[in-house]
Amino acid sequence: MGPDGQAGGVAADAALEVLAYLITAARTQLDEAAEYAPMRLLTAAQRLADAMRPGATPQVAQLIAAIDALPPTATPSTDREAYVVLVDGLCAALADCLLAS
Repeated sequence: MGPDGQAGGVAADAALEVLAYLITAARTQLDEAAEYAPMRLLTAAQRLADAMRPGATPQVAQLIAAIDALPPTATPSTDREAYVVLVDGLCAALADCLLAS
């Protein structure tokens, strides 16, 4: 954390919220079906993207838009191949964002 309470451009309270979600999701996952793990990770990505939204560069804003398009309850259980395509698309959007920065 920097002296301004920011963690790499994300407010400390937003970063702490994502951290809390990841830790509690790890505990919850111990008692849930494995197919929920990717959904929980992508939910954390959505929360982090929300925290990054203010002041995002155009490239990051495009990535955030791709994350926003995720169905909130998508899991690989109903159509695994479509889910893989969805997550692969996010990986490509992330790569494009990283290459543009």
